[in-house]
Amino acid sequence: QVGGFAWENCGDRTDPVVLQSLSVAPDPISIPGSLRVSAAVSSGKAMASPLKAVLVVEKALGDLWIQLPCIDELGSCTYDDVCTILDNLIPPGTTCPEPLLTYGIPCHCPFKAGSYSLPASDFVLPDVELPAWMTNGNYRVRVAVSSSGEELACVKLAFSLQSQ
Repeated sequence: QVGGFAWENCGDRTDPVVLQSLSVAPDPISIPGSLRVSAAVSSGKAMASPLKAVLVVEKALGDLWIQLPCIDELGSCTYDDVCTILDNLIPPGTTCPEPLLTYGIPCHCPFKAGSYSLPASDFVLPDVELPAWMTNGNYRVRVAVSSSGEELACVKLAFSLQSQ
């Protein structure tokens, strides 16, 4: 599906963490703008540090998909420990930002096993200075999360960006 939002799990059936639903509006996503997201995730296993995330980000150029490099922590990057990144963004001991707080969604490791769901919630996408290669267009992203070499989750996303 070109130019539309889509998602799928790409792990095998034994992956303990599975995305059950995800919807995003508007389509295309507008930057700056407001993004409405709803999601549900089930986890059969606690996720603890170190939590490695490997991103592969591709952008459509005509009929070709070009893998974007990792530049300034954006693009096809490997993050060795998402837990540390979260701790840097949201200091441990502080409350999780809304709407996570209201819906009881944790923002620090370890993430307990269980089901988490985010009803439709609005997020403001600020007017960030995105590099030119990350602006308008169609994108595919694959995110694989693992801990100690064991894959926990794998999700593929497709979406379009429109920047003002």
